[in-house]
Amino acid sequence: MDNVGLIGYGVMGKAIAKKLMNSNYQVFVYDKNKSEIELAKKQGVFICSSPHDVSLKTKIILLSLPNPEIVLDVVGNENHGILKSASSGTIIVDTSTVDPQTSKINYSKSSLKKVEYTDSPILGRPEFVGNWTLVIGRNSIINNNLKNILLTFASNIVDAGAIGNGNILKILNNLMFGAINSITCEVLSLCKDQSIDLNLFFDTISKSGAATTSKLFLELGPKIIKNDFSTVFSINNLNKDIQLGLDLSKESKSKITISENVKKLTDLSISNGFGDEDTSAIFKIYQQMNDKK
Repeated sequence: MDNVGLIGYGVMGKAIAKKLMNSNYQVFVYDKNKSEIELAKKQGVFICSSPHDVSLKTKIILLSLPNPEIVLDVVGNENHGILKSASSGTIIVDTSTVDPQTSKINYSKSSLKKVEYTDSPILGRPEFVGNWTLVIGRNSIINNNLKNILLTFASNIVDAGAIGNGNILKILNNLMFGAINSITCEVLSLCKDQSIDLNLFFDTISKSGAATTSKLFLELGPKIIKNDFSTVFSINNLNKDIQLGLDLSKESKSKITISENVKKLTDLSISNGFGDEDTSAIFKIYQQMNDKK
């Protein structure tokens, strides 16, 4: 089996690494967070000292990183970036949620080194690893070897048509996530304020066959009812993704009023100290606002 590089050992990175190891790939990991590296050691991956070091160990490198700035640094930094030493024919697949311009910049820099690069963001929650959808900007670089690697943690690969298009599709998806997440928190807060039993409301709607019953509602409802705001997808990350969507709308001069209001909710949540909590914690912001009436 081939060696596979993985830069970023957060929630999604861990899920990817586990699937790769279960398929007998040797996984070479870099993460700047020392606690994540200690965990990675215990889970049996090979540890690298920098993105540059990863590129010395393998010609297939996956990125799973939190924001565009880190993605740009990991790829292009002259001192420790992948491109410092990546050999011709290396393939970089970025599964992060970033803006299309970041992918275009990294693609241009990589091309100068005869390194392949594509955006390939993930559609799917961590617990559904193995059934994720990958939305790939440059599907033409996916050879059989790389496809087998990607299909260890995804079940569907979509050709988005051009570099950066995968990023756009992912951002649009996350704008929808933000809207559904926020209205779920809003309605459950109003339900509580109206002295309607939350379990009654959730059970009635979830079993009704109504068009309002989404997978996200089914996931968030029980968490909110149990006051379980343990993080699956943090408010900080949602806030970043909504801003990426607002940036896209500004570029195309489009008005996205719902997402503008979701951004206000995530900003308020972060200012109240809930940024690291799950997006369901927006429910607590509604409760705080209503308590101040």
